[in-house]
Amino acid sequence: MGIVFLGSEALDGGTTWAQLRTRSQYRRLFPDVYMPRVTEESLYYNTVGAWLWSRRRGPITGRAAAELHGAQWVDPKAPIDLLWNNNRPPPGIITHSDHFLVEDIQEIDGMAVATVARTAYDMGRYLPRGAAVAHLDALARATGLRAEHVAPLIDRYKGAHHIRRLRTAVDLMDGGAQSPKETWLRLLLVDAGYPRPTTQIPVYDEFGHAFAHLDMGWEHVKIAVEYDGEHHGTDADQWKWDVKRLRRVHDRNWLHIKVIGDDRPNDILPRVARAWARRNSSHSG
Repeated sequence: MGIVFLGSEALDGGTTWAQLRTRSQYRRLFPDVYMPRVTEESLYYNTVGAWLWSRRRGPITGRAAAELHGAQWVDPKAPIDLLWNNNRPPPGIITHSDHFLVEDIQEIDGMAVATVARTAYDMGRYLPRGAAVAHLDALARATGLRAEHVAPLIDRYKGAHHIRRLRTAVDLMDGGAQSPKETWLRLLLVDAGYPRPTTQIPVYDEFGHAFAHLDMGWEHVKIAVEYDGEHHGTDADQWKWDVKRLRRVHDRNWLHIKVIGDDRPNDILPRVARAWARRNSSHSG
């Protein structure tokens, strides 16, 4: 038996149903799928369990597949998506009876998993826009995924549900985002009507060395918007570096808007508007 196993197969090895039902020893993940209770639950083990529940026939897609491809920031309690024709999946599993081809699937850890492009295709169709773009950003950051990699699937499955939603999410995808909050911030700016910001903008010193990469902004007007996570305030060395870095950014004539976790859209957007007004005023003058 592996860490996650089918109870019906464990019976062949001498394990009894009474042992499997002993809650002190085993935890049931899904019908007929178990793992030792001493083993900590994780998205990976849930993914293995969902695949076993399908009797090893339902390819893994969606967020679970994205994590298998190396994407970060996937909720460990996210449901597992399977390309599997079953209308009554147990809680924790979502099934999609969508058509797929052999080339849409690859093997990871002995399991059938949607390719990077197919994973993006499914997340872009089934997740809400904000969540879809955040997960696509993370997948692109981990794998180098680009819009043109998903385009052949869009052409191949023209009649599929939610293609328009997918096109929107893929168009907004940007592997330069380094956290879901950065994705949220970028979408806030786009939805407010600003030109789409560039991500990871290098700022060079007098010797031509990039001493900073700004989260996002508009290089032609030198306006930067950055999200500071909690570690920036709790790590003393990080805080000192941030202060010095910001001074150097200002010295290069950048207007810099720092966003923190407590900021809301009505805190952020007026500051961005003032920066644009300042630039427009200086250009018109």
